[in-house]
Amino acid sequence: MIAQVAALDFPDSFSTLTLYGTRPVAPGPVDDDLPDHDQQIMRILFSSALPDWTDRKAVAEHAAAGALVLGDDPDQARELAERMWDRTAENTPPAHMANQMGIVFSKIDCSPRWRERLGTLKQPTLVVHGGKDPFFPVGNGKAIAREIPDAQLLVLENASTAIPSDHTDRIAAAMMEREISE
Repeated sequence: MIAQVAALDFPDSFSTLTLYGTRPVAPGPVDDDLPDHDQQIMRILFSSALPDWTDRKAVAEHAAAGALVLGDDPDQARELAERMWDRTAENTPPAHMANQMGIVFSKIDCSPRWRERLGTLKQPTLVVHGGKDPFFPVGNGKAIAREIPDAQLLVLENASTAIPSDHTDRIAAAMMEREISE
């Protein structure tokens, strides 16, 4: 979401744009034509207790458990959570929670709406989306690709919310192809 708004507000700062697992509207009620979060998955995710943010292993296990619910690789999520923990300069619970939870719970300014401005983007754009994403179902990625002129959509059929490590070469190739063809 942040990349969409940044590219709209500062178009000269972006030569290309790659969007992964997002939607064309901010958190909150979705537009009628967009699929919303899988409510059963959301209930499971948000009913689990938060970890002790001062415990690296507990934070990593929390990330792995969430990945299982979302259909992502728990080992990859655990490893990423550990790397994020290790690079967090301030060793406090709020800092670790902010880094681990990221955009999911950030308080971004959701106005004015940006969906209606997506058609003004001129950068070569690649929209990558997991075909099994329950958080932002693939219809959200399809909507973005429709609304940005000449955007290319790459659906990773067996992926969920995280980019599987075995798809990084495919995504990098699509990014390069998109940049070269423009």
